[in-house]
Amino acid sequence: MIHEVDETLQGLLTDDVLGDTGVEVVFDAPTTEWAARRNAPTINLFLYDIRESVAHRQQGRITEQDANGTTVAVHGPPRWFMLSYLVTAWTQRPQDEHRLLSVLLAGLLRHTALPADRLVGSLAAFGLTVPYTVALPPGEGRALADVWSALGGELKPSLDLVVTAPLATGRQAAAPPVSDALLLRTTDASAPPRGEVRRSRYEGDPEAPGGGAVPVGMRRVRGESARRPPAGPVPR
Repeated sequence: MIHEVDETLQGLLTDDVLGDTGVEVVFDAPTTEWAARRNAPTINLFLYDIRESVAHRQQGRITEQDANGTTVAVHGPPRWFMLSYLVTAWTQRPQDEHRLLSVLLAGLLRHTALPADRLVGSLAAFGLTVPYTVALPPGEGRALADVWSALGGELKPSLDLVVTAPLATGRQAAAPPVSDALLLRTTDASAPPRGEVRRSRYEGDPEAPGGGAVPVGMRRVRGESARRPPAGPVPR
């Protein structure tokens, strides 16, 4: 999901916002070493924070159906995550960087969600709106000054871009629909057992003198165990 958000943002900024300016869009960490190697106008989107949006959490199950309306799979509801990007412009002059940030801000404010025709992969398959915010004050625990300190670079003007995107939680295939009829058979429990019988195969059967019939499913005690008295109190 994260790489799909990256791809969507890159296409949106390169084609719709920056146009034919030739400015490159990258996702590198803007460290001091990276800044020293940069030699062309660049827009950097550094993903510095990932956390779940608890407000979007849902319960229940989602069914997936084919063209005939038959349930083919069951899904859990997607989980939503906020991806926070530190957006900076890099050129040889601060005025050019400010101009690029102004272009980015104006282009991103034209939408409140990633355009549906730009979504790729699972983001497109969900068919859900993927909202984002830009240049809002960072939430608790997301101070941008701390991000710059961790990167070891100097503080630069930046935009805080937060995309809230869904992530699939798993797909379980449904059992095939029942195509055979259900056959029920009833019997009278008070009636004597009927049906297939099995003949006694040993001599001395007290219940079937001369070779009585034994209903199927009953086990006969054979051998030495048949000559032992049954367990229980001794009759007086």
